[in-house]
Amino acid sequence: MSRIIAVLHKEILQMRRDRMTLGLIFMLPLVQLLLFGYAIQTEVKHIPTVVFDQSLSVESRDLLDAFGASGYFDMTYAASSYTEVNQMIDSGAAKVGIIFPPDFARVIQRGESGQVQVIVDASDNMVANQAMAVANSIGLLQSQKVLLQSKQFKGPPYDIRVRPWYNPDGITAFYMVPAILGIIVTMTMVIMTSMGIVRERERGTLEQLIVTPIKSYELMIGKIVPYIALGYLQITVALLVGVLIFHVPIRGSLLELYLLTLFFITASLGLGILISNIAKSQMQAFQMSFFVMLPSILLSGFMFPREAMPKVIYYLSTIIPLTYYLDIIRGIVLKGIGFPYLVGQVVSLLVFSVVLLTLSILKFKKKIA
Repeated sequence: MSRIIAVLHKEILQMRRDRMTLGLIFMLPLVQLLLFGYAIQTEVKHIPTVVFDQSLSVESRDLLDAFGASGYFDMTYAASSYTEVNQMIDSGAAKVGIIFPPDFARVIQRGESGQVQVIVDASDNMVANQAMAVANSIGLLQSQKVLLQSKQFKGPPYDIRVRPWYNPDGITAFYMVPAILGIIVTMTMVIMTSMGIVRERERGTLEQLIVTPIKSYELMIGKIVPYIALGYLQITVALLVGVLIFHVPIRGSLLELYLLTLFFITASLGLGILISNIAKSQMQAFQMSFFVMLPSILLSGFMFPREAMPKVIYYLSTIIPLTYYLDIIRGIVLKGIGFPYLVGQVVSLLVFSVVLLTLSILKFKKKIA
């Protein structure tokens, strides 16, 4: 019995010394509870909406008020042309476009059905399904209200014409496969990089490189380049599988996709290398990588729309590199847009890459100094 107590005492002391691992053990379930219980919402509200009202009438304003009062549509932008509506939806600034024709009021006043076009960005299935269902419901409810007040209409006063763009059939694979590609690259770059470098340190091979005349940034570049090649290999294989098996359309430029992916790969590598410089063991590196992966999967828009998240969590997701890469890959693959629409995402990933790699090099220099 005394030997068992001695072993227990030894294990408790060892756990107390390894405070980082102990902290991660307690933090992981806490983060999971907060994310699943507070941040993850499947009901999408406050969808950014662009309005092109050519009627500018009381009738169009009444219907717009109904859209806004529902809580599902935020009239964020007012467009002055169809082109502007297209640009807002292509760029992702708006997920829904509501367009009133010039003769909308006159048609209603004649007792005929006034057509309203509702364009929905269907590259995000969950947001699109919610927006289309609510738009049709608002049209029916408002039509019923008008019919109770006036008997001159032979049909519904409001004819809501919903048009889903980019993924009109709502095929889940078109939406998920590009996003899964981003998750695969994140897992490889963060987990494999962090654990690989820590493993080398534990085996002593990293110290052998340190004592050579090679400079710290040269050593870092030598470590990064093979993982960049591995990331591109994964992307190529995943795209081939997506196209050949799931028939995912690639509507944009593959060259642009490969070029912009570099910023995401370097940002993820910088995060993995930074973790490897902080972690003292492979177990710690894995736990810290998992701590990064969980928010990346849940908060980036991979599984749940960011529009449905509380504001605090929504802004927190802006410090996750995958958030920006999902906009890039879904934009190029599904929408066919290019760099002019993705400048903000590219700049954000570039900032992540520079900051994370710089911190990694500085931390590495401090270790070998």
